[in-house]
Amino acid sequence: MGVFTDAEVAFLKSQRLARLATASATGEPDVAAVTFGLDADTIVSGGYDITKTVRYGNLRNNPRATIVIDELVTTNPWSPRGVKVRGSALIEEHDGGLQIRITPEVIWSWSVNQDADKRFLGVERRTV
Repeated sequence: MGVFTDAEVAFLKSQRLARLATASATGEPDVAAVTFGLDADTIVSGGYDITKTVRYGNLRNNPRATIVIDELVTTNPWSPRGVKVRGSALIEEHDGGLQIRITPEVIWSWSVNQDADKRFLGVERRTV
């Protein structure tokens, strides 16, 4: 098994939109809605020209990121599920452009792994 469980892989492959959080060298936070993909044990996110984005500038000076992929399954009963990943972020060339590759260090998930040990409010956390 890789860093993600089979259930997390299935969930991540079923989603396309995420929120990517970065911070400047001085700690100024930013979050952006992004598309993403799963590449083995990493998450990748690109775009048309990421050199014009805040996240690109932030990652050049502070190569750390957190990405959240979640959905609201139903509102009655309230049933969100998702995966959050924090780790190192690398800007790399891909298909003539650039992409961001996040290598997980900590993974949180909720309502994805049915038999996992849960922490606060059903959220599980593990260090990779």
